Amino acid sequence: MAWVAVCLIWGTTYLGIRIALETIPPALMAGIRWTIAGLLVAAVLVVRGRPLPGPRTWPGLALLSLLMIGLGNGLVVWAELFVPSGLTAVVLATSPFWMVGVESMLPSGEPLTRGTFGGLLVGFGGILLLVWPDLHAGGTGAAHFALGLVLLQLACAGWALGSSWSKRHTTGENVFGATALQMIFGGLLMLVVGSALGEWPALAFSARTTAAFVYLIGVGSIGGFVAYIYALRHLPVSTVSLYSYINPVIAVILGALVLGEPFGIRIVLASALVLAGLAMVRMSSTRRARAAAGAAAAGTAPAGDSGTEG
Repeated sequence: MAWVAVCLIWGTTYLGIRIALETIPPALMAGIRWTIAGLLVAAVLVVRGRPLPGPRTWPGLALLSLLMIGLGNGLVVWAELFVPSGLTAVVLATSPFWMVGVESMLPSGEPLTRGTFGGLLVGFGGILLLVWPDLHAGGTGAAHFALGLVLLQLACAGWALGSSWSKRHTTGENVFGATALQMIFGGLLMLVVGSALGEWPALAFSARTTAAFVYLIGVGSIGGFVAYIYALRHLPVSTVSLYSYINPVIAVILGALVLGEPFGIRIVLASALVLAGLAMVRMSSTRRARAAAGAAAAGTAPAGDSGTEG
């Protein structure tokens, strides 16, 4: 249920971010959003008599907040200044590719195989088809669009690193308390960044941006992030990362219907290629897991699928 909630909720937050940015500067928007969400979750826990994680866990939680909120979400917010919300979701669908890459470099991670590498190529081919016309157009708009793409890939890298670290360094603390502190730490970090950039004079709210902002806090931050952390604790990283199949579909449709963002055959084909690449990566991981399980049962080393392992 937590994983399904992530799939549905985070597909809508790209539209919410795009609307909120109409009057709210990016760093302050992320900072206020996550700080309020974290404080609300922490307050509920305290009222119910549930202790928050102690200072011993704070360094690890601060690192996770930097990777997953500061980089993973903060850079997405900045990128949406230059990249439509639907395209942002499709580009971020490459997050599982980054997760696979991070896992392959860790001692206990799953090495790359030909099937996985083929899926990566297909997925990035879809991204290239998606963004090439805008990059090829030239001018200031193309430069800003390219900057947005770079920010999105850095966000994917930060999110993948945070997810892998979280999976390997659980300390048994209450998942909701840990999530509340991550939100607070990440929100305070973004507030510091926004203050350093001088964003406070530009802060303003309209009825439209306020509604989007409240939705991002209540549903996107509290509902979505808590569900993601909970799912990550109880499901494999590769399974949790499959939310990226659903998010782009929802985001592209909402962006087209509400904001009039591009939606044509190229968008559909490129998105299909990205999702096909994700499916190939997933199938390769599943085959390898089954081979490893069979080999363990037989008492032999797994053969893997005939691929390049590194």
